Amino acid sequence: MFDKILIANRGEIACRVARSARRMGIRTVAVYSDADAGALHVAACDEAYRLGPAPPRSSYLDGTRIVAIARAAGAQAIHPGYGFLSENESFAMAVAAAGLVFVGPPPAAIRAMGSKAQAKAIMGQAGVPIVPGYHGADQDDAVLQAGADAIDYPVLIKASAGGGGKGMRIVERRDEFAAALASARREAQAGFGDERVLLEKYLPQARHIEIQVFADAHGHCVHLFERDCSVQRRHQKVLEEAPAPGMTVQRRERMGAAAVAAAKAIGYTGAGTVEFIVAEPPTADADFYFMEMNTRLQVEHPVTEMITGVDLVEWQLRVAAGEKLPLTQEQLALNGHAIEARVYAEDPDRDFLPSIGRITYLRTPETSDHVRVDTGVREGDAISRYYDPMIAKLIAWGEDRDAALRRLKAALSDYRIAGVTTNVAFLQRVLGHDAFASGRVDTGLIARHRAALLPPPSAPSERVLAVAALGELARLRAGAAARASASGDPGSPWHQVATWWLNSDQHAVALTFDAAGDTYPVRVKSDGNAVTLHLGVRDIVASVTSQGNELRVGIDGAEFAAASVAQGEERVVFCDGAIQRLRCVDPLAHSATEEVSAGHLSAPMSGTVVAVLVAVGDVVAKGASLLVLEAMKMEHTIKAPAAGSVRAVHYRQGEQVAEGAALIDLDGDAATPAG
Repeated sequence: MFDKILIANRGEIACRVARSARRMGIRTVAVYSDADAGALHVAACDEAYRLGPAPPRSSYLDGTRIVAIARAAGAQAIHPGYGFLSENESFAMAVAAAGLVFVGPPPAAIRAMGSKAQAKAIMGQAGVPIVPGYHGADQDDAVLQAGADAIDYPVLIKASAGGGGKGMRIVERRDEFAAALASARREAQAGFGDERVLLEKYLPQARHIEIQVFADAHGHCVHLFERDCSVQRRHQKVLEEAPAPGMTVQRRERMGAAAVAAAKAIGYTGAGTVEFIVAEPPTADADFYFMEMNTRLQVEHPVTEMITGVDLVEWQLRVAAGEKLPLTQEQLALNGHAIEARVYAEDPDRDFLPSIGRITYLRTPETSDHVRVDTGVREGDAISRYYDPMIAKLIAWGEDRDAALRRLKAALSDYRIAGVTTNVAFLQRVLGHDAFASGRVDTGLIARHRAALLPPPSAPSERVLAVAALGELARLRAGAAARASASGDPGSPWHQVATWWLNSDQHAVALTFDAAGDTYPVRVKSDGNAVTLHLGVRDIVASVTSQGNELRVGIDGAEFAAASVAQGEERVVFCDGAIQRLRCVDPLAHSATEEVSAGHLSAPMSGTVVAVLVAVGDVVAKGASLLVLEAMKMEHTIKAPAAGSVRAVHYRQGEQVAEGAALIDLDGDAATPAG
């Protein structure tokens, strides 16, 4: 076994690998970019070395630098995690050439599966059903257009060299193909350095089910059952679970056998995942089709660990060190059910745009044998535009699916994050939706139930407004106590919040909260620990004690825990397992505020302008694509909110923009273009 390994990654997966290595008595070496100098994965390892500037190509994708650090640090092996260099054949070869062990499959296996087109050809030869499509080497626009026409629409364009939803577009009609192809190529080139694509028939009512395989260098290969990853947004997984709902023993055996055969066909060793599309209902040809093989550990591997009791990272290290697989296929057994929710810094109401900023407040659920949190961030850490915005993976296990779902719901209600927008409330709605709760999952679930899963903002409840007001009172008290402590007369009544001048109607604290454009006035009267809140048409007797943002609230005789986090004017209220964002309004400060013109289009996030699609003077229709931003290797198209003419374009292709920067100005009085 190794004495020391280098972890060529960051975030939660680097922390995850370090945890298993430490348990096994293996020392760990972290690498970091300038943006990650104070990151959690750096603290989790025994030693750490700087790679370079924040952009991945200057840091986590610099294989030469990583190998040099490993040799200088005395590491015997390199664990690549997932993403970055984990499926890079050249990097695996460079590691071996340096006399080190790559914790993963041999370069030939990475090469065979690295091109989705080549992988499909290999699987087709092995007799595994393949989704109809075009997987050819000729990437001419006309050839691809003809391939799409032959498949018939809808068609799925996929980056040949990548995954994670990058470089992927659904094309519903022929006239959309050219623009979708150009966008997919740009995203593939940015994410993987390879703009090649393949085409597949898009199956809207399909499930995404994958098989975890593991092989050693002694000829043994097993599967560790399946994971259902059907619930996706922007072609990226949101919820994963094992086993798959409704999976029969017969189908599991057939899919498992196909996955093992695929691994053996390419001389595979280590952890890998064979992904299948499962047709619902089955087609005339087959009930499952090979999609791709990921030659690495998957993000969602914890659900497999929870139902098998196997530490997959430990298995990776043992196999890489030349050991045999610890268990045979007959010794592996399913136990219970596990569901994983990916907690992202993103805004579901803005088409899941990443939310870049600093985590100012973080409280996580209590962990146990049934609840697990895999994370790479702490309170105070920043979500950078350079990397994936995932904050954590929350995994719950239960004796059956209902028990696992119940535990995950409870744990998610205890996840409290402020400073960035998250998808926690969205995840709660998905988990609570009847389609998911009943196991009727497929890749179209989120799109099909979009109205229910992404409802318009709701008015704050009386209870939320009460918590927000009590949070303001707690902050006033804390500020008064701090001023009193710093003064020469701490006992002066002028330092008290609950004092003689505050106990009359004329001197109650008047607060105004804003939510979704509506205002909600609250009057607060305090006399010692007793508080009276006037909300709407009634008075509420309340009490509050606080420790930082944490509140212990009493309302009408009932006590409960809550939190109210202040971020400038914004207030993030956590109450009854829900999240509500309010604005604490200062009427004087906003009396002269002007409404921004509807024709003034701003950057929804920081990023790089990858395409400017209009010029000054162009007349555009409502919904027309104007400009394309790229951030975190994903493209986001800025569209016209109304018909008009382009008055100004403030940025050119290749330039960096900050969130909120003015991009394009539109005059809204132009005639709608013909067409």
